[in-house]
Formats: sequence, C-alpha cells, structure tokens
Amino acid sequence: MYRGQSFSLSLPPFTKAVKWLILINAAMYLLIELLKAAAPELGNAIFFTLSLIPLAVMHGWIFQVVTYSFLHAGVLHILFNMLGLWMFGAQLESDWGRKKFLEFYLFCVVGAALTTIAISYTGVGGVAPQTPTVGASGGVLGILVAFGMLYGDREVMLFPIPISIKAKYFVAGVAFITLAEAISASGAGRGSNVAYIAHLGGLLFGFLYVKFFPGRGGVLLGASERYFSVRNSYYRWKRRRAARKFEVYMRKHNRTVSFDEHGNYVPPDDLDPDKKNGGSKSGWVN
Repeated sequence: MYRGQSFSLSLPPFTKAVKWLILINAAMYLLIELLKAAAPELGNAIFFTLSLIPLAVMHGWIFQVVTYSFLHAGVLHILFNMLGLWMFGAQLESDWGRKKFLEFYLFCVVGAALTTIAISYTGVGGVAPQTPTVGASGGVLGILVAFGMLYGDREVMLFPIPISIKAKYFVAGVAFITLAEAISASGAGRGSNVAYIAHLGGLLFGFLYVKFFPGRGGVLLGASERYFSVRNSYYRWKRRRAARKFEVYMRKHNRTVSFDEHGNYVPPDDLDPDKKNGGSKSGWVN
C-alpha cells in the first residue's frame, strides 16, 4: 500500500487484529445472507436484533452499540468498509500494537453508535429511534481520521484514478462529503441519514481519541491512571488529617509528636539539628 512516504499499488500486510476483524465481518455477512435465504424470518430477526436500534438500546439492548458494526447491507457495503479497515488500519495497528488498536476501533464504533442514538431522539431529518443502523463505517472512518492526523503528509492514491494526494487532504475531503451527505439527507427528511450521522460520529470520536489519548496506553490505561491518582491523593489527605488529629491529641497529654508534610511520623532524633547522620524516618513512605 505504501512505500516510503507515499502509497503505491501494493497492499499492506494483514496485521492480526485487522485480519480477525475482517474475518468476523465476512463470516457474519455470509451467515446472515445464508439464514435469509434458508429461513428468511429467522435471518431477518437476527439481523434486526443485532442492528443498532436506538429505542431497543434505551430499553436495555446495550449489546447493539457493538454488534451493529459487524452487519452490512450489501456486498459493496462490506467490501469498501473492509478495504478501508485493511488499508488504513494495518498501519495504525503496526505502530500502536494490537491492544490499543482494538480499543481505538471499539471506541469509534461505540462513539458512532452513541452519536446516532442521541441524534435519533432529536427528530432531525425525520430520523426516528426505531430506525436501524448497520455497518462498520463508524469505526473505519475513525481509523481514517486517525491516519490523516498521524500520517498527514503521506500520499494516498485515488485508485483507480492515477492521482495521489496527501492523506490529510484526503481525510478532509471524506469528512466534508460525509457532512454534506448528512445535511442533504436531513434536508430531504430521509430516515436513512442515520448512517451518515454514524459516519460523523466515527470521525468525531477518532479525532477525540488521537487528540486526547496520545500515549500508547490508550483510554483504559489513562482512566486507570486517573483513578489511582485520585485514590492515592485521597489516601494521602486522610493520612495528613489523621496525623494532625494525633498531634492535637498528644499535645493535650503534654507530649509532642511530629509528622512531615506527607503525614509520616518523624522520630525525635530526626528533629535534632546537631545529629550528623540525619537518622531515618519511620512510618509510611509515599
């Protein structure tokens, strides 16, 4: 797919996560199509059960915010989504690693779903909470915007047209077209514009992830670090508060004890300015 700083007609390797995502999507598509042919009622029931239907999600079918991304409405739909996942996702997985790439992809898929659900309840463009949405486009467009932000100066060939442009301009063009399609569909009052809203949600959440979670750890590590930071700050505050209370209690009994700024007990010998070796502190060390 790329050689040096520009793309060529060669294609990228199948990284592990990208390969499995494509296989799962292809398997789901074939399974649903076979079920529709052999048992239409069962096939359609499974298809709509796994689709993203905002009303169903609000009634507890939370799994739909993920499962909808593994369903597709036709051969071209799945073909272009999987091609985009392969061409642009392989580079991200190679640089980020499998774990962070999968987290990013899921972040975009769920973000696109949440955007769709939120917009569906506004009634914009005739969109209703009963309207189903399917496809991996939200995750794929999240990957695309991340690629444009991280590798903006690489050139993308507009196959089959023998013209190449920088990735950042390509992504900007895709975002503009997606926004224009969403506005156009909304103006026409077509419920089908839910798909375009999902596309915009994927673009937005892909941008947010790259902008605010630049480290290799991603969202989960960042959230866990924030949690432990807040928890440790709380424990340190409790320790200092307990130390101050103990100092007051001991003074009432005509005894003096000392604690440092972290709430650690300071032995009397350590308070002696003439002590050469400085002694050693006991208690907790943060």
